[in-house]
Amino acid sequence: MGIAYVNRQIRALICGALLLLTLSLGGLATSTAGSSKMDAREIPAPRKTDGYPSLGVLPPPPEIMTANERSKLKKELTAARQKAKKGAAQAVQPAQ
Repeated sequence: MGIAYVNRQIRALICGALLLLTLSLGGLATSTAGSSKMDAREIPAPRKTDGYPSLGVLPPPPEIMTANERSKLKKELTAARQKAKKGAAQAVQPAQ
């Protein structure tokens, strides 16, 4: 019974060592493939294609209203204010 127990321990130890050896060698094979400095020189870096603008690039200026449009809008606003004042003044006066 003592010899069989030692054989099982040795067999388990050998199987564990082989398993660790294969896993470590497999990890080395995948981690070093294509990661040398010479490979990095041969392949150019891909261009950025994300939607973010580069630093220092300003967005286009917003469209500004022309003088004609500005004066027309100002006239419309003053007319609307006067109309609102007249309507408010008539609502405050008692009906006759």
